[in-house]
Amino acid sequence: MTRLTDSPSMVALTQTALMMPYMLVAMMAGAVADMFDRRLIALYSLAFSILISATLTILAFFDLTTPWMLLFFTVMIGCGVAFYSPSWQASIQEQVPGEQLPAAIGLGSVAYNVARSVGPALGGVIVMAFGADYAFAVNSVFYVPLFIAFYFWHRTTSASRLPPERIGRALVSGLRYAQHSLPIKRALIRSCVVCICIASANALAPLIARDILRGDADLYGILLGISGIGAVCAGLSVNFVRARAPTERTLKILSLIGAVALLVVGLSTSLTLTSVALFIASGASILIVSLLNITIQLSAPRWVIARALSMFQTCTAGGIAIGSWVWGAIATDFSVQSAMMFSAVALLITIIIGFLLPVPDDIKDDIQLIEISSEPKVALDLSLRSGPIVLEIDYDVAPGEARDFYNAMLNMQRVRLRNGGYDWSLARDIENPAMWTERFHCPTWADYLRMRSRYTQTDLAIHALVKAFNRLPGDTKVRRKLERPVGSVRWTEETPDVKQEPVDYTGP
Repeated sequence: MTRLTDSPSMVALTQTALMMPYMLVAMMAGAVADMFDRRLIALYSLAFSILISATLTILAFFDLTTPWMLLFFTVMIGCGVAFYSPSWQASIQEQVPGEQLPAAIGLGSVAYNVARSVGPALGGVIVMAFGADYAFAVNSVFYVPLFIAFYFWHRTTSASRLPPERIGRALVSGLRYAQHSLPIKRALIRSCVVCICIASANALAPLIARDILRGDADLYGILLGISGIGAVCAGLSVNFVRARAPTERTLKILSLIGAVALLVVGLSTSLTLTSVALFIASGASILIVSLLNITIQLSAPRWVIARALSMFQTCTAGGIAIGSWVWGAIATDFSVQSAMMFSAVALLITIIIGFLLPVPDDIKDDIQLIEISSEPKVALDLSLRSGPIVLEIDYDVAPGEARDFYNAMLNMQRVRLRNGGYDWSLARDIENPAMWTERFHCPTWADYLRMRSRYTQTDLAIHALVKAFNRLPGDTKVRRKLERPVGSVRWTEETPDVKQEPVDYTGP
């Protein structure tokens, strides 16, 4: 881009063009990866990326690229990678047992960050030695090993007895889970804000080499290589850093280190000092993103993991895309140095956000899904689309334990809402204060059956804590009702209970 135009905004927009697809399609990609075969989704996405990158390579060799054409193909390649990434990251949970999951996630973060760092470094070397055209060609070829790896992966899954969710419902389910999961929600907010701040280093690196250090493409390649080495070293130390201090404290320390490094990059005119600062800034950035990624993966059960990761990618990529545009605009209106200093100050402000919205230090949730042995008794002829479904559960609680019971039910509320319920309420009987009624809705009968398949061991522990307050004998009695909105049906003697065809469901 620096060879096609002198505009700082267009140079910074290349980073925006690469990351913008994550904002636009990553959520859909995560939903699709949770709904269908992740292996096939990865294969189709990689094939699309190979086709688009090969086309860009051909155009580059014939000198047919323009600034806007380059941005267009960058967006298209980003779309392919955005669809591929949730399927790849979500597959980690399918390949290792639960006790090895944190280590596997850390290793996955290392592998991803090493590849993401070596790529730009290798690209810088190729640009210096042969030119940008050959960098595009190598980029096209390097998608092929990924395609081969997924092609030969023999994925074993148990077929679901329920049809896949519709894409709209799947997106809503994922968003609702993130909204009512404290670790995921805070990790998403922090990742977006931090990535806006740290985007300046990569987005303005060509301008740092050209305008501040008075260099050319060779110097830019050196800076890319230094940043890549810093990211690789940081990626390899993720597990070491995570074991030495709580997550939130580590995030604050890394933000402080990264801010000082960005400030040095903006003020330095020495290649050596700038290289050291970029090494540190890149390492701090990778560690922050990796720690937040681990928080997401340890907090999301398998049924929603791809959607949670896609939201994480949306926030990180969206933050980088927005930050690249912001710092590019500031560099255009003021200077590159000003943009780097503003981004350093912004990264320092994220430390304050850490005090207001701290990321949990130790994720203790057991996200292993459980199987409910009991089956709901059904007398109505229901279809999967029948609804809304109303659930009511009675509790007999000693009046002296009312406050403790109420607090326990607030945890139960989050369980119901993040697994698919809505309109949750808790009512106390006026005549008999010992009687409480929990009430919530599910959109359809299919959504209720899916909700029963989404409970985890942690959810079961919360249910057991609530059940301990209940003095009613036997198992908890659940009343399941098909809600009939007033005026929805004109009843006659010939009117059936439900017009749809009944479904034979034998699952939990």
